[in-house]
Amino acid sequence: MKSTLFFWQALSFLNRLLLPRMSRRASLIGLKKWEQGIVGWRMWVTYRLLDAQNDQGPAA
Repeated sequence: MKSTLFFWQALSFLNRLLLPRMSRRASLIGLKKWEQGIVGWRMWVTYRLLDAQNDQGPAA
């Protein structure tokens, strides 16, 4: 399970480094299709990371 958590942490870190931040925009309504794809990808990775952290149990 730790390898799964490490994978999602690494992928999340790469997302923060390489992908643009859409939260700086005033409104997310007018995004282009590729920008919507980036937002969706980042959300999906974040949810998987949170699931992996939740599977680990309480922090020691």
